[in-house]
Amino acid sequence: MTTFSYQAVDMDGIKQQGLLEAESEESATQDLAARGYLVLSIKAGTGLLDGLLRKFTQQKVKRTDIIELANSLSVMMGAGLPITTSLADLVSATPNPTLRNILNNIKQEIEQGATFSDALERYGTVFPDIFTRLVRVGEETGRFEKSLADAAEHLQRVEDLTAAIKKALIYPVFAIVTTLGALIFWLVFVLPQIIGTIKGMGVKLPLLTRLLMAASSATQRFWYLAPVVAFVVYVIFKLVKKNERGNYLIDAAKLKLPIYKLIEYNRLLAVFAEQMRILIVAGLTVDRTLGIVSSVVHNAVFRQAFEQIREDITYGSTIADAMRKHTVFPVMVVRLVGIGESSGSLDNQFSFLATHYLKKLDDISDKLGKIIEPVVIGFIGVMFAVIIMGLLLPVYDLISAVGKG
Repeated sequence: MTTFSYQAVDMDGIKQQGLLEAESEESATQDLAARGYLVLSIKAGTGLLDGLLRKFTQQKVKRTDIIELANSLSVMMGAGLPITTSLADLVSATPNPTLRNILNNIKQEIEQGATFSDALERYGTVFPDIFTRLVRVGEETGRFEKSLADAAEHLQRVEDLTAAIKKALIYPVFAIVTTLGALIFWLVFVLPQIIGTIKGMGVKLPLLTRLLMAASSATQRFWYLAPVVAFVVYVIFKLVKKNERGNYLIDAAKLKLPIYKLIEYNRLLAVFAEQMRILIVAGLTVDRTLGIVSSVVHNAVFRQAFEQIREDITYGSTIADAMRKHTVFPVMVVRLVGIGESSGSLDNQFSFLATHYLKKLDDISDKLGKIIEPVVIGFIGVMFAVIIMGLLLPVYDLISAVGKG
């Protein structure tokens, strides 16, 4: 596919310009003509420049836009409207120009004989893979509008999960940034002035004060190294993540980090339960479901566990027995999965687990401030206690010397 930039006039005589993906210039011109555009100019973009243009000129399609699309399309299809008519109505009602353009292209592809899922697959960077899979299952089973409703519900749960994680991380990030900012401000601007005055008094400086002076001087002279070091650490981290063993060790460490593990562990369990629920509801086999989930859950420890569970199931093991071998799954999860298998209510059990762990994430985000606050206050207290001691010790020595004199 090539991206073309175009200038055209629509049916109302308004000049339009933008970017369009097509196989060839002729195909791009036909697509624009099908929309009722009179093409003034069209040219193929260059790779890098085209990517930058797309990034800065196109409005991003948010997950909430896709949720609204899935809900609206489900209602329209349930009411008996044809897919092309429904998409045409959504094109005129969608405020996001990028999504509007995509929906118009999808509508044209369907009119030319493509299925909705095939058309969606072309826009994998916009529509989540799970959304396309559910639509395809709906097309194959004749439960199209139900699959769209399930997709909307699933994406809404994922959106709630993302919001809970962001909410949980806001306070720690804010606390760390402000604390480091205060420390740098003291080292660069405040300490040099005060210590300069103390040195001018001719007092012999104690070790703690000299250490503070050295730290202040190093911060002033080498402050520019901080972003360089941060960048180098980031690059090393990315390189280690590319190595299978290194990636596993990093992901395992995330599950053991104090405080952060509360967020990461519950997030992974919530994603696992929600993905299993929606894929089982869609009618996929457990083997296929686990294969998809292992590619969605971005943690090597859990991914390895899913692959081994999948292998055990192919040899005749139950899901619960296979999960019991892996310590990453809590006893409650294994027990409820076992109950779901024996009672035929596996989707309901995963639904309960997804809701449970999402609620746990919400509770953690509410309590995280109270957990972090004593740590931050303690760190700030120790930091400023050292600074104040370093400043007061030479003053005390000066007063003592004057008293003896």
